[in-house]
Amino acid sequence: MNIDNDFSKTILENLYDGVYFVDCDKKILYWNKGAENITGYTSSEVIGKRCSDNISHVDDYGIRLCMTTCPLAKTVDDLISREINLYIRHKKGHRVPVLARTTPLQDSQGQNVGAVEIFSDSSPKLAITQKIKELEKMALLDPLTELANRRYIELNMQTKLDEMRRYGRPFGILFMDIDHFKKVNDLHGHDIGDKVLIMVSNTFIKNVRASDIVGRWGGEEFLAIIPNINDEQLYFTANKIRVLVEQSGFFLDSGVVQVTVSIGTTLAQPKDTIETLLERADKLLYYSKATGRNRVSIKQGLI
Repeated sequence: MNIDNDFSKTILENLYDGVYFVDCDKKILYWNKGAENITGYTSSEVIGKRCSDNISHVDDYGIRLCMTTCPLAKTVDDLISREINLYIRHKKGHRVPVLARTTPLQDSQGQNVGAVEIFSDSSPKLAITQKIKELEKMALLDPLTELANRRYIELNMQTKLDEMRRYGRPFGILFMDIDHFKKVNDLHGHDIGDKVLIMVSNTFIKNVRASDIVGRWGGEEFLAIIPNINDEQLYFTANKIRVLVEQSGFFLDSGVVQVTVSIGTTLAQPKDTIETLLERADKLLYYSKATGRNRVSIKQGLI
């Protein structure tokens, strides 16, 4: 299948959305500039390959759709258009949330020749950019990950505690730690360790709400403040982050570099101070690590 209409091709190449075509064998035939910008993969790196070779779609639960219920493959088979929220792997390893729409492709004789997927980045990009600029001005930015630093997190935690006591606004925190991070540095070196920190940070910041605050607490530890949430929603958010980190990864000559995170999460209580809130989350984080890692603890025994 060729795009021989110069006008149509110009339009496709200048779309902000990602657009790609696959044939009936699910091999990628076309990859526009929008797809390059969202995923980091150039057309030369994906043309002739399948999604499972690189961008690898997953859902909220970490299920790899390319291997199971791929919406694009279904559209190729049954000619039914679909729309779904999912997560693709960026070339740098992190997971990017996208809204994907699939449509069957037919030739001039009405024969099925493949399908097209149009996908758009659904992360809060403008809010992220504004937050980074704000943190840079106030010297409250972690220089490696471009997340908020520890000082900024502490200031915001105190603000959220004050608001909860004054206005009854609930919030929770996620205390997160990369599992076996020392082994990554020992095996691959600190440059790769830094790439892992950036990959994990990008997965965090692109998959929370614009109102959430994610920061680097220190080393391989991260902390997120999640406002206006209950126990069930807090657990869902934490587990989604855990799953997306587990499904992230970037390629080296020696193979794929992947990590997992352990998370302790808790809702703030009216009598909490920063110290008591952190202590409770830290104990739950330790419980996640002590009981096998790559898991979320919101209460001891609930994982």
